[in-house]
Amino acid sequence: MNSVDFLWINKDITYEIRTEIKRLGRPIPDLIISKTDVGKSRNYSRNLNSSVYDRFKWLCGCPKRNKLFCFICLVMGGNQSAWTQEGRVEKGRHKATA
Repeated sequence: MNSVDFLWINKDITYEIRTEIKRLGRPIPDLIISKTDVGKSRNYSRNLNSSVYDRFKWLCGCPKRNKLFCFICLVMGGNQSAWTQEGRVEKGRHKATA
């Protein structure tokens, strides 16, 4: 119930279900995400470290899509952004809107 897939498909869920999902906690699977950046003198390889979940308590992951999402936005029906629609492959900036 607290998977990204469930939240992504079921946009209109009751308050009781939202409360239960919050109680269950955000999905924080080990994802294998890596990115190579091209620098002036060499290429840089970055890999997702699972400690990112500790630093950003709003962050959750989807092993099926191998991407990161905003758990709060998914549960509460937040703004339509990359953090709720297609997911992100790197942390990047996320601006919460009320």
